[in-house]
Amino acid sequence: MGKTLFDKIWDSHVVKTIDDGPNVLYIDRHFIHEVTSPQAFGGIKARGGKVARPSQVIATPDHNIPTVNQHLTIQDELSRHQVETLKKNCEENGITMYGLNHPYNGIVHVVGPELGITQPGMTIVCGDSHTSTHGAFGSIAFGIGTSEVEMALATQCIMQPKPKSMRINIEGELGKGVTSKDIILYIISKLSTGGGTGYFVEFAGSAIRSLSMEARMTVCNMSIEMGARGGMIAPDETTFEYIKGREQAPKGEAWDKAVAYWKSLVTDADAKFDKELTFDGADIEPMITYGTNPGMGAKVCEYIPTLDSIEDSSQGSFQKSMEYMGFKAGDKLEGKQVDYVFVGSCTNGRIEDLRAFCEAVKGKQKAESVTAWIVPGSKQVEKQAIEEGLKEQLEAAGFELRQPGCSACLAMNDDKIPAGKYAVATSNRNFEGRQGPGSRTMLASPLTAAAAAVTGVVTDPRTIFNL
Repeated sequence: MGKTLFDKIWDSHVVKTIDDGPNVLYIDRHFIHEVTSPQAFGGIKARGGKVARPSQVIATPDHNIPTVNQHLTIQDELSRHQVETLKKNCEENGITMYGLNHPYNGIVHVVGPELGITQPGMTIVCGDSHTSTHGAFGSIAFGIGTSEVEMALATQCIMQPKPKSMRINIEGELGKGVTSKDIILYIISKLSTGGGTGYFVEFAGSAIRSLSMEARMTVCNMSIEMGARGGMIAPDETTFEYIKGREQAPKGEAWDKAVAYWKSLVTDADAKFDKELTFDGADIEPMITYGTNPGMGAKVCEYIPTLDSIEDSSQGSFQKSMEYMGFKAGDKLEGKQVDYVFVGSCTNGRIEDLRAFCEAVKGKQKAESVTAWIVPGSKQVEKQAIEEGLKEQLEAAGFELRQPGCSACLAMNDDKIPAGKYAVATSNRNFEGRQGPGSRTMLASPLTAAAAAVTGVVTDPRTIFNL
């Protein structure tokens, strides 16, 4: 029997198999940031140990950093301490760090791909759940806990049980205004937040192959929101073209050798998955969430489900979610009030996302009732946005381009949504209080976010933009 893409990479990285237990898995790249690494470094130091292979570890602060006035000292004491601690730990252990104001600083899952650090066939970990983003390159990438961060730093290995395999095929052409964010929100709405539990997912099919690398990253980024261990897409010419020429990509003969290997990273025709699903791309439309988990999503032109359409076992949590959001079962989604719009995060903070938003709002004006935070995912994205004139386009439409960081994706910095306010966000989670205590979050694509930003209400982007 042939092997899946996942099997090929996983099996080649197993150092040891523990009987009736997990595998000891070798890690090619380890990304760290300021939130989950301090305790790991502390544990290593307390045991008198050291970082095993600092050249394979890359650090960047992102969660706690402000997105305005980054030239000034970080005002929040806890945030400042965490960023300073990361810098100290990296200096003591010889780890490359792209600190605040460094030309390569940014969200860890944006920085890795844009520098060519992320490559097909690798195993990649980070103390951050959305490490699955890197799977878009045909790598096995997943988030790990603090104790595992310490293990990876000390040994360049971690112990992991091997997940089951799932393939999700999206076939056919996508409609107008449908983006990769809509694809993954659609999938999660069908499978629920637990539908991928225990699996590592390979996304395939003609609609997936048609996506750009940045769009593929969005899909893999949110694979964990359906409970999967991670998501991946087989590398192809789109992948190779994206990596070629980047700072840490192979060069010369090494490039040719790498591509020859990367081309072997495909699922064999006779390989078997533990589970396989297929969806029609034509059924996917612009999506938005209405509840308090990413699985509570619907087409923006539709309605919130009625109570009798919800399984009995889920009705209690559904009603609780409606109370938190201030919505009612059966409500129409279009026309719902929007107070804030956030475009950014490791899900949708790349240059293509900013381009799409800018193109949509061109010739229009931000609604006076809306506060909008447009946040690039890295200093390189910020630089490119300025060079391409996107900053000027945003300002002409009443928007401001902020500085890079995780921003309003989570309430760990100054960019918090006030209690009771509604935000359309291009980030990945809409849990209670995720963007600030009492905040109410609706997840959507940059296009749907743009539509909300110029109208002040939830709006189908196909109705107001020339898509």
